[in-house]
This record gives sequence, structure tokens and C-alpha cells, in this order.
Amino acid sequence: MAAAHQEPNVSAVLPRSYQDESYLHGFLGTVGDLQKDGAFQDVVLEVEGRRFPCHRLVLSAASPYFRAMFTSDMAESRQKTVVLQGLDSGMFGGILSYIYSGTLHVSLDKVQLLYQAADLLQLDYVRDTCSSYMAMNVERSTCVDLYKFADVFSLDNVRKCCLQLIHRNFVEVASSEEFCSLSLNQLTEIISHDELDVKEETTVWEAVVRWVQHSREDRLQHLPSILPHIRFNLMTSDDTAAILDHPLVREDPGSSEVIRNQIQKRSPNLKPRLGMTTEMAILYPSSRFGRSKRLLFMNPQEEKFISCRYSREDMPKLSAMTVTSENDIYMLQTEESEEENQLSLFKYNHAENVCEPAGVSAIPKGPEDDLCCHWHYLYEVDHILYYILFNPEADRPLVQ
Repeated sequence: MAAAHQEPNVSAVLPRSYQDESYLHGFLGTVGDLQKDGAFQDVVLEVEGRRFPCHRLVLSAASPYFRAMFTSDMAESRQKTVVLQGLDSGMFGGILSYIYSGTLHVSLDKVQLLYQAADLLQLDYVRDTCSSYMAMNVERSTCVDLYKFADVFSLDNVRKCCLQLIHRNFVEVASSEEFCSLSLNQLTEIISHDELDVKEETTVWEAVVRWVQHSREDRLQHLPSILPHIRFNLMTSDDTAAILDHPLVREDPGSSEVIRNQIQKRSPNLKPRLGMTTEMAILYPSSRFGRSKRLLFMNPQEEKFISCRYSREDMPKLSAMTVTSENDIYMLQTEESEEENQLSLFKYNHAENVCEPAGVSAIPKGPEDDLCCHWHYLYEVDHILYYILFNPEADRPLVQ
């Protein structure tokens, strides 16, 4: 009898691929050991006369710069010793340590040289790490130097951090030796900003004078192009007269013409700098019950109130207003319904010149809580805002 045909056993278990999580770490460690032992090295890189035996394969895997060098028809691809130009030997030693170990050592005194080496060798991780390190470690003593470096290499995150610190500490920075090493474009970028923390615009002029006089013969010709970035309309007439009589201005006829033109323009876009004090009129209905169309505003310098009339359409319906110890202005609006009174708090944004919502609260309405017949108060005590609804007939507060 013929044996019955039998189908071969087919396993239902599917094949799988496995990734050895420790392989790459172990492989990199082994490559590092080979480098330390001097095994299988097939090329010598020479930097500033210092010799670094290496492996072409490892260098090519780590850096597009070396990959192009060793896989092309360049003469270096056939040389046993390759001389590298434009690198610091100490920094290159640190770069090689990173290539063979994956560990990068960064310090503030060497980060710029390290970045330059990484930029040449096209090591993205090293560049990004150096950039982040610089941005996180900007100080007053280093902000100008880092700003100049970031400007050359277009490191926007570092430039932004440096500019913020320079603007906040302009008086101190402008008196430093590093400030005089700024380029013309770097100087004008700094002094053009609204966020410059100066009490008087003459401080900006004095900084420009110092910069010009540091290299008078080369820089005096640039003074007319710098002057439009100084806000002469924020100065007193005595200040501008003194500047027009300054030796630098009298020496260059074009400078005095620029200054006079700037004063005559009286551009409304020239905002006060961040550190300047500003007179502000705070308008508020003089009637507790909102029926008056007369406003009071205070001139703090003369210590007196001035009254003026207004149209109802010109003013929002405010119930209370206060200025805090930190010069923040808060305004309160109230709206009534049958069941509750809604309080809307607004904070004045000085920089943007707008009122921004700062909170909303609803208070259950009681039998005596007719808002139109009560007085509203907004106070700050120990950096906390308090709202008081006062009943003048009962002579007592209703809400606190």
C-alpha cells in the first residue's frame, strides 16, 4: 500500500529581528580602546605641528568633512599624514575624544574655539551643544564678546540672549573695553532698540562718543550714519545744544545737519527707552455713581489734580482703578445680572499700550448688592489686590 502523502510541518511562529541595545555602546567602547592602544591606525592628522594617529573609517563615520576627504580623489585620501589648517590643536584633541567616546567637554573659556572646530568638521551635535551652552551662560562680563561671536556665525539664540543682557545692563556694558570693539552694524543694532535700559537718551550719545573716540580716525566718518539711531526728540533743548557744540559734531559738518533733521522730524514712533520714566495721565470718573462727565487726572510732579470733561463714548465703564507699588495699573469693570455681579479685572500693558484681561470673578448677588448705588474700591496690600464694595448709606463694606 502506498504511503499517504504528508504535508511538511510548517511552523506558525514568525521570524523576528532583535536589536542589541548594548551593541552600539560596546562597539564604541571597543573602538575607543583600539584608539588608546594605537591598534589598526591608518592615518595621522597633524594640527599645529601636533600629530594625532587615527582611523579613516571612524573619522569618516563621524564627520562628513572627513568622509568627503577620504572617499574622494583628493590628495589627502592617499596620504599617510594629513595636515589640517585653521584648527587649534588643543580643541582638535577634544574633538577626537568626542568622536571616539561620544563624551563632549565644554567650558566657557574654550567654547568658541570648540564651536569653530565643530563648524569646520561639520559635527552638528557639537555645534548645537556649544550654541546652547553659550546661550545659557551669558554674563555681563562676556555678553559683548559672545554677541560678536554669535553675530559672525549667525547663532540667533545666542545673539538674542546677549542682546537682552546688553540692553538691561547698557550703562555698565557701554563703559567696558569690549563695547568699543563692536562693529558699526553691531553698535547701531544695540542702540536702536526700545528695550535699552537708560534713564536719559544722553547716555546713548555718550556711549556713541566713546565708541567713535576709541578709533577716531577710522570711525568719525560713520558718525552721520549712527546719529539717526539716537532719539534726540527725547532730549531737552539744552542737551541737544550741547551735542551740536561737541567737538566730534563740529568736526563733521554732516553730523550737525543729521541732528537738526532728526529734531525737526519729531517722529511719533520714537518711544521712550525701557528705563525712562514717563508721565502718565490716569483718567477716572469723579462721580461715585458714574453720572458725571467730568474726569480728574493727577500730575504727580506738581502734586495737584486737574479736571476735564469727557464724552461717555471715550471711556470704558470702569468701577475702580489702582496703581500698585510696582507701577502696574489695574482696572475693574462690573456687570450686573439678576443672580450675580461679575467682576472683570484688567491690567495695563505699558510696552504694548493695551489693557489685558487679568481675571474674572462672579459674586452671588444679595438684597443690598445694587452696584450702581455702591462705591467700589481696589487696593493693593503686600502685593495682593483687594476689592471692596461699599454701601455709603449703611456705612459698611459689603464685599472684601
